[in-house]
Amino acid sequence: MEAATTQFKHCDLVKANGRVDSQSAPRLGEVFDAIIEAGRFKIVFDMSAVDYVSSAGLRVLIDAQKTCKRWGRGEVVLAAVPKQVYEVLELVGFVPLFRFSDDATTAVGSF
Repeated sequence: MEAATTQFKHCDLVKANGRVDSQSAPRLGEVFDAIIEAGRFKIVFDMSAVDYVSSAGLRVLIDAQKTCKRWGRGEVVLAAVPKQVYEVLELVGFVPLFRFSDDATTAVGSF
């Protein structure tokens, strides 16, 4: 998995590709942590190129969401979520915890 970040005026965009599994999830967590530690709490996660998310990847997502939403500072918006990844999020009950967008551009514009 590779992750790239782009900083915009109102939010940060994180785009990942490949599998978010137990080996790559810590790297994704570092990317989210770096953004949060810089005092930016509005994050769009573009998942259009993500093939698979394991429990370790789900843990990274929920940790980032909890930190961003604390004290109403922001949130993580999931953009362009593939059907198979959405089904996993639905299965574990994470769908109500996130806002979803059809594409990254719309998600970035929502902030």
